[in-house]
Amino acid sequence: MSIKSLIINPGSTSTKIGVFEDETLLFEETLRHSTEEIGRYATIADQKEFRKEIIMNLLKEKDFDINSLGMVVGRGGMLKPIPGGTYEVTDELLHDLEIGKQGQHASNLGGMLAREIGDSIGVKSFIVDPVVVDELCDVARYSGVPELPRTSVFHALNQKAVAKRYAKETGVKYDSLNLIVVHMGGGVSVGAHKEGQVIDVFNALDGDGAFSPERAGSAPSGALIKMCFSGKYTEQEIYKKFVGNGGFNAYIGTNDMRDVEKLVDEGDAKAREIRDAFIFQVAKDIGSMACVLKGKVDRIIVTGGIAYDKAVVEGLKEAAEWIAPFTVYPGEDELLALVQGGLRVMNKEEEAKVY
Repeated sequence: MSIKSLIINPGSTSTKIGVFEDETLLFEETLRHSTEEIGRYATIADQKEFRKEIIMNLLKEKDFDINSLGMVVGRGGMLKPIPGGTYEVTDELLHDLEIGKQGQHASNLGGMLAREIGDSIGVKSFIVDPVVVDELCDVARYSGVPELPRTSVFHALNQKAVAKRYAKETGVKYDSLNLIVVHMGGGVSVGAHKEGQVIDVFNALDGDGAFSPERAGSAPSGALIKMCFSGKYTEQEIYKKFVGNGGFNAYIGTNDMRDVEKLVDEGDAKAREIRDAFIFQVAKDIGSMACVLKGKVDRIIVTGGIAYDKAVVEGLKEAAEWIAPFTVYPGEDELLALVQGGLRVMNKEEEAKVY
């Protein structure tokens, strides 16, 4: 029997929803919210009723019977560090989303909305592979400064989804594979997937690994310390230099790889060098994760928006295909990844994790 589902992926100024029957998309919509609308609410949690009303109105406009749903799945938020998987939205999980256990982010609303809508029609609600998925091995946590342990914040939803997709397509269980997964979007995360666990990953948010369209990645720590104490910048300005205005934005004023390629095609030598430096750094990250896996790598999977860029993918292959063959899954279909996570539990392929 097929399962219909409502999938909810909240962003800072939008709420993307999809309605599926099994893995078939029936319809999707991105509901935009103005700065003025969002600005009325003091906290992320305060936006819940506003966003719920918009979702319910859309479903009514589509003449969709909400009582036909078999589950509701929301994007996971800033919870405590947890292993990857699909989690039912329990009271404890809901509480940590509401308070923002590790921070306030629009994705916290995913589980809140899923739980409220699911409860209203008597079906289960889930979240899948939030950004706080943490499966690091113990030695990966050491940074050299005891007060600053390395942490796991990365594109867990898409990394896990493409890793499991590759496993399914090849008829091999995910937990029997060693994979290096490279997500390249506004941020870049490169993870070592060892037998179903991401035992090491370059933190995509707080300055780790390669620079990206919007982020600085690793930077020389001594120079950074001097910059912080130069008196020229506030803490917020420094952070923005690294997250948001770093990487391609800082070098050539764009966070769109298509703009970079256009400049390269027009003969811009600086743009070409920056693109090549990006490939160079991502390839180094792949090499690092190959060492984490002790050279036993079954596949290198490249995903995210920049995986559409043939020059970048070919550059990475030239640098790292000697480690393992490449599989490329361009883009990131978060709605499908969320529904697949819920279906694995509903179809008893996996058990729901306990938060």
